[in-house]
Amino acid sequence: MYKKIFKRAIDFLLSLIGLIVLSPVLLVFILLLTIANSGKPFFFQKRPGKNGKLFTIIKFKTMNDKKDVNGNLLNDAVRLTKVGNFVRKTSLDEIPQLINVLIGNMSLIGPRPLLPEYLPLYNSEQKKRHLVRPGITGWAQVNGRNAISWQQKFEYDVWYVENLSFKLDVQIIIKTIKKVLNSDGIYAGSTIVMNRFKGNN
Repeated sequence: MYKKIFKRAIDFLLSLIGLIVLSPVLLVFILLLTIANSGKPFFFQKRPGKNGKLFTIIKFKTMNDKKDVNGNLLNDAVRLTKVGNFVRKTSLDEIPQLINVLIGNMSLIGPRPLLPEYLPLYNSEQKKRHLVRPGITGWAQVNGRNAISWQQKFEYDVWYVENLSFKLDVQIIIKTIKKVLNSDGIYAGSTIVMNRFKGNN
């Protein structure tokens, strides 16, 4: 009952309340990121949702679009702006995804939506992560986030899908708040983002 009805109702209600309550914060960072990113405060990208159906995810844009003399984007460390670094470190870049939750593309809790090109690389077990809506945070995020391997991350995702419950979602929310306050697991070593998934071979 929770999985089929109440989870979506709770997502809708909490995301609506969140957007209203956090609107002053949103407006401030929209202004700051608009200045830092030459008029582009948001980052839009296609991601696979429930059953692998693609949707457009919305995040705050933390990196500018500076390129080298050949027209190629500079590396992430160079393009990450000061305000973008703060927004990412505090996980504020995830706030716009409340819009995705509100319209039903995402859930507050679920496996993180990854890149579309990863879809053909999953094995049959890993594909189970798409049996539910992707989330802003999830079981893998509170158990290591970028500091764990892809294999371990997918195992956590599938475990969540198979054990989804109201009690588990509450536990994940509480652990997420603690990790955000401690900036725990946001970076893996000295890299800004986790290495790309290249399959199970």
